[in-house]
Amino acid sequence: MKKLKNVRTAALDGLLAIEKNQAYSHLLLHSLIEKNDIRPKDIGLLTELVYGTLQRKLTLDFYLSPFLKEKKKIEDWVRLLLWMSLYQMVYLDRVPDRAVLFEAVEIAKSRGHKGIASFVNGILRNIQREGLPSIEDIEDDFERISIQSSTPIWLVRRFAEQYGLETAEKICMSQLLPPNQTARVNLNKTNVHELINRLKIEGIEATAGELAPEAIKVLKGNVAKSESFQKGYMTIQDESSMLVAKALDIQENEHVLDSCAAPGGKSTHIAEMLSNTGKVVSLDLHEHKVKLIEGQAKRLGLPNIETKTLDSRHVANHFPVHSFDKILVDAPCTGFGVIRRKPEIKYTKTERDIKALSNIQKEILDAVAPLLKPGGILVYSTCTIDQEENSEVIKSFLAKHQEFTHDEKLVDRLPKKVKDYISFGQIQILPHYFGTDGFYISALRKKV
Repeated sequence: MKKLKNVRTAALDGLLAIEKNQAYSHLLLHSLIEKNDIRPKDIGLLTELVYGTLQRKLTLDFYLSPFLKEKKKIEDWVRLLLWMSLYQMVYLDRVPDRAVLFEAVEIAKSRGHKGIASFVNGILRNIQREGLPSIEDIEDDFERISIQSSTPIWLVRRFAEQYGLETAEKICMSQLLPPNQTARVNLNKTNVHELINRLKIEGIEATAGELAPEAIKVLKGNVAKSESFQKGYMTIQDESSMLVAKALDIQENEHVLDSCAAPGGKSTHIAEMLSNTGKVVSLDLHEHKVKLIEGQAKRLGLPNIETKTLDSRHVANHFPVHSFDKILVDAPCTGFGVIRRKPEIKYTKTERDIKALSNIQKEILDAVAPLLKPGGILVYSTCTIDQEENSEVIKSFLAKHQEFTHDEKLVDRLPKKVKDYISFGQIQILPHYFGTDGFYISALRKKV
């Protein structure tokens, strides 16, 4: 029991850090594992508790609310402990309720006092006895989807306005599913078949990806810890993200600008496609993030990446016009396409963030446009699914820059499986289409 308590205590600490300090769940998890010396066999439970509770906190609060009849103010950690315990009781079949209750009471005793422990025990036993309120009884569609998918109601309404109610529900529910672990094979060093066999020897089970031809899907094991990863045979990347470099139509010896490049997944993909020719100039605003790009390039054996710490809105001061054959703007965005990887996004981002980010996105596009050679391709991409940051940004850019047009040949460069979703040189992949991240890609060509 002691080790289980350690895992649950660590999970509660993590949830508190996310709630109070707006810590990033994926980064926080690594520090929790190291700080608490969590055993490899317990990492799965820790991950499940943190991500699961966070993903479903609005649902859990709905379930909990009728049992807090006095509506008195309870401390954050107590509410989080109740959510986490309730998550295990509702969603984890392999953990018996008696173990959940025992651990919750022990944590309440050690973190608070006997009175809090008694309160937590009483609430959880009442839930056991009386059962959960029904989400299906909620009459308002927006509220029902919001509670069922644990998505703030303003975001449900926004998705419904942009995609229709039925698709909005699919988007929100699909974001509760665990993300696939996928990697991009470094074709300069190996191929998909060879890497799958190599990983098998290392005890990792993988299969060919479904969207990108150079993708593998990891079924069992952690590739980030593998010797194959350390030797630069692959990069961890979502399959929808792998389509971005494909959209650029990379040819050998080209000069390519990646204007918002960290942590380097797309820069390294472009560099691999250049086959040790040409050059990728990778920019990022923060020096520590530029170091990440450099680390990736070194691990993968890519000498054709040049990095620079620079706000891409100021590129005109550093590069002459017509400097690049291709330009990628993988813009900063709300990240509504990667909620299953970073669940805190749906609770912390606001409509004000969307507006502010769309302005930055337009500024970056305006700044890089003169640097592209006539006839060159500019690709704009985001990991969000909000149209104000995607198609609306491109519409605004094209109205201002008559020298650009939609690149209709994008359809020839992307895999057959996504062709039905491409129109006017752009594609919006929603997270429920292929079980990937939600991603937007637009290819524009500069007129000669």
